[in-house]
Amino acid sequence: MTTLDATDARLLLELSRNPRATGVELAHRLGLSRNTVQARLARWDRAEVLSGFDRLVAPRALGYPLSAYVATVVDQHRLDDVVDALAGIPEVVEVYGMTGLTDLSVKIVATDADDLYRLAGQILKIPGVERTNMALVMRELVGPRTAPLLARIAGR
Repeated sequence: MTTLDATDARLLLELSRNPRATGVELAHRLGLSRNTVQARLARWDRAEVLSGFDRLVAPRALGYPLSAYVATVVDQHRLDDVVDALAGIPEVVEVYGMTGLTDLSVKIVATDADDLYRLAGQILKIPGVERTNMALVMRELVGPRTAPLLARIAGR
């Protein structure tokens, strides 16, 4: 994938402000041709520039008010199996491969403290997981965002 340019950034910023806007509306608001907008949207779709919409649903709204990050150390020979097992747990919402003292950072959501305890045990039982260290999220202070980066690229 190529790096996004200023026009891409302007279009993505407008799309983040108005996610239901049509290609025609986006073109009008930004002074672009409809074909330019459609071509860029198609290119982003092919290159998987835009993430899925499920990330916009707050776990709290689904009955999962608790979040935690689980720093996980794994047997490197079993890393793929561990990741597959983690992906099979619905309450695992993110998994990142890390450098440093831990191998994976696993974000989980839970309904309450008992559910959190159950999930921690479930992760520890995965063959290949050697140890974990959990940190409870107390409050989200800066959520996932790309708008400031887009604004910089767009020249704003």
